Amino acid sequence: MLSDVSFEFETSLKELSGKLTQVETVIDLDALRAQVASLEADASKPDLWDNPEAAQKVTSQLSHKQSELRRVTELRSRFDDLGVLYELAEAEGDTASLAEAEAELANLAKDVDALEVLTLLSGEYDARNAVVTIRSEAGGVDAADWAEMLLRMYLRWSERHGYPTDVYDISYAEEAGIKSATFKVTAPYVYGTLSVESGTHRLVRISPFDNQSRRQTSFAHVEVLPEVEEVDHVDIPEKDIRVDVYRSSGPGGQSVNTTDSAVRLTHIPTGVVVSCQNEKSQLQNKVAAMKVLQARLLQRKKEEERAEMDALRDGGSSWGNQMRSYVLHPYQMVKDLRTEFEVGNPSAVLDGEIDGFLEAGIRWRKQSGAA
Repeated sequence: MLSDVSFEFETSLKELSGKLTQVETVIDLDALRAQVASLEADASKPDLWDNPEAAQKVTSQLSHKQSELRRVTELRSRFDDLGVLYELAEAEGDTASLAEAEAELANLAKDVDALEVLTLLSGEYDARNAVVTIRSEAGGVDAADWAEMLLRMYLRWSERHGYPTDVYDISYAEEAGIKSATFKVTAPYVYGTLSVESGTHRLVRISPFDNQSRRQTSFAHVEVLPEVEEVDHVDIPEKDIRVDVYRSSGPGGQSVNTTDSAVRLTHIPTGVVVSCQNEKSQLQNKVAAMKVLQARLLQRKKEEERAEMDALRDGGSSWGNQMRSYVLHPYQMVKDLRTEFEVGNPSAVLDGEIDGFLEAGIRWRKQSGAA
């Protein structure tokens, strides 16, 4: 009997080793170590905090990369220790240690699967923080209550993982619950992780607001967007600018300057044109024109980012409608309508235990090519 168990354990261990090796290859540990070393060098520069915004970005990236590296190396260390533990336990016939090894194998497999899911997050915005908005939809007061239940679910999920949250706004409904809420979750790859939650969530239960205790179906919509990174300037390469100089002119075309001091800047890639002739010298006019050009290009960039966010919002809604059903009566079940992943314990799900749904959603999106 022991030999059969041993064979099964070793087979599982071998499969897990292959999966962990594959994850390490995708992550590219050598490249990750090099990134950590480079960021550590940047973080140790004495003038780092001369630019607080840049310093914050460096320290944040360093923390994220160190955490990622530590997570992978700790899994490998646990895997190596597990093999040794099982060999010793089997040699000594220690049933307690064998049971401990079996439990660790199950936990390790779960943690490797979770890390494998992160390697599937390769979208442009996946590494960013997430901004989540929940809105009550059809269902009256039950829908408002349902929206508040979803808010608690996501905040509890964030709390379980140690992810900081910042609630930006809550609009409370008149009788109970909320009309809408918006909050940010801060963590590496949390946008990529939570983006699969976008869509309509349906709740079926006996309404606590119905004096006849009738069954009620309520709807709430979840929107997940990546946090937009703030940009306070636009770098404009000289090769992208055409500079034309001409004489300043007054009202009616009257020349007010006998030198070519007025400046016209044309941003070649976009066609944006800026002119300045108010200053006395050509250099002063060029500096002023550059400030205006930078402001216009920054506004243009913000508009493009807003359009990208709208595209993401529309994309999420299109494939995410009616994405999950939570049934509390007449039976107990939560089921994802895209992945078919389901759980028979709604209370645990509503208390933030949604990792199974997130992992299934990420794998489903990768396989189906959904945006």
